[in-house]
Amino acid sequence: MTMFLFTGCVQTDLTVNKKQSSQNFWADLTNVDDVDMSDFDENLTESEMMLTEGDEANRMARIEFPVSEYSRLGRIGRGTIKGSIYIRDLYAQKVVGENTRLYLNPITSYSQQWYEESYLGGAKMEEADPRLFNYLQFTASDKNGKFAFYGVPSGSYYLIGTVKCGQECGYESMKNIRIATRVRVVGKQVVTQDLTKNLE
Repeated sequence: MTMFLFTGCVQTDLTVNKKQSSQNFWADLTNVDDVDMSDFDENLTESEMMLTEGDEANRMARIEFPVSEYSRLGRIGRGTIKGSIYIRDLYAQKVVGENTRLYLNPITSYSQQWYEESYLGGAKMEEADPRLFNYLQFTASDKNGKFAFYGVPSGSYYLIGTVKCGQECGYESMKNIRIATRVRVVGKQVVTQDLTKNLE
């Protein structure tokens, strides 16, 4: 048994069972050192415009972590989700998400709150419950923005990634542009889903 400690306003111990790694369990496919849980606390581009860093008083409260919802999620899978991550800049040119982190986050009431309030609404959220880590899958894109997730359990997910863009996107300095979309996989299905956004 391995113990991970996530730090923040409140310190919480999180246990991930590595005994079952040979069974291809969801959490075993993700290296905790590669996951930045702050990726699930805010919508980077919009929130940078709305709030100053450290403005804790204006962070939106999260709903209680729904343990029963997460306990019903599939933990073993054979599905594949692959595609490319990129944005179209102000000149309709493609800017790829080169060597960037991407996540699959199962759709639950907890992740739906993040999607609606933070991703769509631009609000900064309180820190994500560290138990969320057990249900995320992580990958990274290559230099051309191509990515793939393997061993995905059947279900619906938010596919989340970030593209860096600067002056070509109308910013004075380099910004992280968050992109999220819904994706569903069933059984051994291979789903092709690009993660993309047009800047206006």
